[in-house]
Amino acid sequence: MGRDTIADIITSIRNADMDRKVTVRIASTNITENIVKILLREGFIENVRKHQESNKYFLVLTLRHRRNRKGAYRTILNLKRISRPGLRIYSNYQRIPRILGGMGIVILSTSRGIMTDREARLERIGGEILWGFTWNERTKWIHEGLITESLPNGMFRVRLDNENMILGYVSGKIRRSFIRILPGDRVKIEDSNN
Repeated sequence: MGRDTIADIITSIRNADMDRKVTVRIASTNITENIVKILLREGFIENVRKHQESNKYFLVLTLRHRRNRKGAYRTILNLKRISRPGLRIYSNYQRIPRILGGMGIVILSTSRGIMTDREARLERIGGEILWGFTWNERTKWIHEGLITESLPNGMFRVRLDNENMILGYVSGKIRRSFIRILPGDRVKIEDSNN
């Protein structure tokens, strides 16, 4: 029986995240290097370096952690394996699932290599859905973007810096003060996955 390298990556990262470790070491293969490049590019890990030990190569990942108000660590990654050796799941580019409305990432193995769901939709190719990951539900992130369209009731469309389109709304003091937000304005949007 062969090893499932993707499950090993997920388990190693999840265990290190739950155990509040800053770094995690995984075996270096072509698949793991491509997946780690995606994780690094999407901001789910801070740093990666290649390490050699007795003719074997390893990747040492530096995980991203956030502290709450009391200073204690909490787990922030939500990793889920979708396709596995006993049940392979394939999808064309139109039926690739969107995790949290596009805020999460799905990693696919396609005929052109391993890529994210956004890249596969742009290139209009499908493949095997390997796994998906998001930030934990309680984590809040602030994104910057450009207003593309103003809608009724204080809502607007925003193109984020990573080229995602989201629907936002005005709340708090800005809404009470009747401050207008017009197309072309740069805004910061707080995203919570609750």
